[in-house]
Amino acid sequence: MAMAVRSTSTSAVIRSGEPPLRARPGQIRSSVGMRSSSASIFGDKLSSSGPSKSARLCSSGDDAVFTVKSVLADVAKDFMNIHAPNFEKPPVNPSTVASIILGGGAGTRLFPLTSRRAKPAVPIGGCYRLIDVPMSNCINSGINKIYVLTQFNSQSLNRHLARTYNFGNGVNFGDGFVEVLAATQRPGESGKRWFEGTADAVRQFIWLLEDAKHRHIENFLILSGDHLYRMDYMDFVQKHVDSGADISVSCVPMDDSRASDFGLMKIDEMGRIHHFLEKPKGEMLKTMKVDTTILGLSPQEASKLPYIASMGIYLFKTEVLLNLLRSRYPTANDFGSEIIPMAAKEYNVQAYLFNGYWEDIGTIKSFFDANLALTDQPPKFHFYDPSKPIFTSPRFLPPTKIEKCQVLNSIISHGCFLRECSVEHSIVGIRSRIEYGSELKNTMMMGADDYQTEVEIASFLAEGKVPIGVGRNTIIRNCIIDKNAKIGNNVVITNVDNVEEAARPTEGFYIRSGITVVLKNATIADGTVV
Repeated sequence: MAMAVRSTSTSAVIRSGEPPLRARPGQIRSSVGMRSSSASIFGDKLSSSGPSKSARLCSSGDDAVFTVKSVLADVAKDFMNIHAPNFEKPPVNPSTVASIILGGGAGTRLFPLTSRRAKPAVPIGGCYRLIDVPMSNCINSGINKIYVLTQFNSQSLNRHLARTYNFGNGVNFGDGFVEVLAATQRPGESGKRWFEGTADAVRQFIWLLEDAKHRHIENFLILSGDHLYRMDYMDFVQKHVDSGADISVSCVPMDDSRASDFGLMKIDEMGRIHHFLEKPKGEMLKTMKVDTTILGLSPQEASKLPYIASMGIYLFKTEVLLNLLRSRYPTANDFGSEIIPMAAKEYNVQAYLFNGYWEDIGTIKSFFDANLALTDQPPKFHFYDPSKPIFTSPRFLPPTKIEKCQVLNSIISHGCFLRECSVEHSIVGIRSRIEYGSELKNTMMMGADDYQTEVEIASFLAEGKVPIGVGRNTIIRNCIIDKNAKIGNNVVITNVDNVEEAARPTEGFYIRSGITVVLKNATIADGTVV
């Protein structure tokens, strides 16, 4: 009598070549429907399926010898291991996350670039704007529910968002949305106030976050509009969910020279934040030094980067965010200096280490350095990632035309005209015009909003006016040239006296941290020396 033995699972451990199993008389009465109770501990069963060569049943007197030669014909191994249960949490669905980009700050440290535009609308990298960075990171992370809070000088920012991130002509979001929430007055005494901080800005629209259409939103991501980095936010969200955090703060190791510009934190071995100070100075700064080897840094790296700095990127459980803003801390106006430090004492606030490139574009110097760093070989950050691109407004400009020029370690944007000039370690923005004999070095030129035709340029020159762009035989060093600037012939902008700070708005420029900033729409007359 022959019988096939088959297992429906890999949980049972059965070896071939074991001593034969002897069945007592009457124990095995049929070759059909036999079950083994010993293999059902993990819910698995052995069952017969008719005659087979894989098992043989022998009788000798009152004894039956049951010899197992092979079990599980579809498995080649001699035996199978019992696998431990898998308790890994499922990946978070991006549709359960919404982001809020804070773009309403006055941007005083970036003045004069912010004199006529919001900080997130400041051009960067030749053809982008700062707001494109968090917007693109959201899109590449699969997060398509995005709010942008604006207040100061928001016209150009609103226009850029409408042209780039909409449902018709720009990036298609499917069932997502991009909505601009401008500061506005509301009924009641408190409704007469403008945004008084990052937390207050979100609080003023808390009624919108409680709307029924957000009933499936489990986490809100709070972002800043003035950072340069590339990040998959869903990695951040997954860590937040896996750790059971109420609030998570993205952080980077930081050195002594810049630590006082950021919120600093101390964490335990589980990554929980137990102490947080916003931009500490002096002795308070020294108390925030930690052993950053806990983040995985080598002892050498940890000695150079002894602080853990907040990136200003926060992730809140929806119910926690609403409770903090409405009930727990109803008068707290800022996330970094008030909400996070107080919440760290009562809630599970976790730190998330970001180990990629990140730069806070908060000052003229950091803005200037971050832009010129894009021309390094290789750069620490680049916009040329086909899988995670940085999006911007589709302008449909022609290719740049270069005639007998010397260009070294520079970025030339589209739609430019360069004629027998020299460009070194510089960025030349869209629609720029640089004429014969001119030299640009260590310069960020933002470009122009519109073209001037050859006829218009000739007419300007005939009338003694200066057309948009850089004229002939002009030398420019260590300079930021804002949009639509008109720089004449034989101009020298090199800050020869090494002035650190100067305000000459009537002459069309400022000097900030030793960097000359030519104002938007300014005119620098022929022969001017700065």
